[in-house]
Amino acid sequence: QSDTRPVITIAVQNISNTGTLDPLREQSSNTSERWVGSILETLIARNQQGKLERVPGLASEWRRIDDTTVELKLRPGVKLHNGDELTAEDVAFSFGPERMFGNALPPDIPAIARRHWPALARVAVVDRLTVRFINATPDVTMEGRLSAGGSEIVSRRAWLEAGIWQANARHAVGTGPYRLREFKPDASLFLDAHDDYWGGRPPARALRFLEVPEAAARIDGLYAGEYQFACDIPPDQIAGIERNGKNIVQGGLVLNHRIVAFDKHHPALADPRVRLAMAHAIDGQAIVDTLWVGRTRVPPGLQWEFYGDMFLPDWRVPAYDPARTRQLLKEAGYKGEEIAYRVRNNYYAVEIPTAEILVEFWKAVGLNVAIEVKENWGQVLDRAGPRGVRDWSNSAVFDDPVSSIVNQHGPNGAQQQNGEWSNDEMNRLSPELESGTDRARRRQIFARMLQICEREDSAYIVLHQNAVFTAMPKAMKWRAPPSFFLDFSSRNFST
Repeated sequence: QSDTRPVITIAVQNISNTGTLDPLREQSSNTSERWVGSILETLIARNQQGKLERVPGLASEWRRIDDTTVELKLRPGVKLHNGDELTAEDVAFSFGPERMFGNALPPDIPAIARRHWPALARVAVVDRLTVRFINATPDVTMEGRLSAGGSEIVSRRAWLEAGIWQANARHAVGTGPYRLREFKPDASLFLDAHDDYWGGRPPARALRFLEVPEAAARIDGLYAGEYQFACDIPPDQIAGIERNGKNIVQGGLVLNHRIVAFDKHHPALADPRVRLAMAHAIDGQAIVDTLWVGRTRVPPGLQWEFYGDMFLPDWRVPAYDPARTRQLLKEAGYKGEEIAYRVRNNYYAVEIPTAEILVEFWKAVGLNVAIEVKENWGQVLDRAGPRGVRDWSNSAVFDDPVSSIVNQHGPNGAQQQNGEWSNDEMNRLSPELESGTDRARRRQIFARMLQICEREDSAYIVLHQNAVFTAMPKAMKWRAPPSFFLDFSSRNFST
């Protein structure tokens, strides 16, 4: 009762797509990334107060032993939410068969784990606070993988006491600044301060994430004081929120692109010229200027400057060219067959308005595309009935192309596993990009992948880079990071 720290209520569009708290199943950046870092943490962190560069997390230091091995030293005295001290045994368990790769798990868990760690051989315990990650093949991205979602550390004892994956999926026990009190799927997530947190006593007594699907309701709740933070603010609402001088909207570009993904098995999309025609029919800058009031951009394909020397500055998305679209459709013999376009009801910011604009672009060049609004991802991906195109997004979860183009579109990626798209050359190149150590050759491979996925055998169309905006009272001392994460640790929030 003497604890005077505030309880912070955050209105989000969605808490979890899967009804779980397991980051291996809950893969959507614009849902789970908002809260997962408050509960579970990685050995190597990303600097949320900077440019997402790698910084010490649960590991205080790390070193490369060779092309296949990284050794990490754990921080001493890190307390898990159940009171145990974090040790190397917890780390090894978090990447072991019970947690990540075992046959007793739901089949999607090891499949996703292999997407994140395609060649991990084992995690060796050197001593109580030292571990070695040993890969079966060379991998220049191991440090990046250790910083990415899916590599969070859980309590070995808590996991084993729960007994099975299903029991642990809604009861995450980690090391973050807040610990789980209650999770109600499709409704709320309540977290209490973890006062033994290694990074300092949390500034809030508790966090309440509430699922509020409609943007207008999130904004109204902010005005009424019902919520201290309202997420996923549409860009055209920012000026109105800030007009009274009491509230402010923070945010900007994040390492995520909005895309539409193809199912190339649709009869009208089997010919790659039709898919490329659909890309040339879109004026991405018009979407940026109108729906996003210039607050985002059309990026140079599925890549980010965050990639450093792997970034290809000369690459561009297919140019807006209606004449080229009509020519491609004529060559492909497209006869006006209907193409289904599956979307969610503003799961993404301004999703429905974006879909309506896209359909108008396609209609103007003779493409017959029909919007189908679905309630959930299961319906979006349902194989019953012809699947044409669908809304999606793609993130750079660490600073290398394998984190996006291979992770989502390679042989183990979601698009191929969903049975929407595949390409033999892409599947041959993906392991080479993952295991290659020659930077020049890796750049050549990545350039070829972009050519395949965005021109020759289009897997997707990149629409624009995503931007995230969060509204809050102006008096709050909090800063939006360049990611979806809502950081309420003492590093980023004070009262």
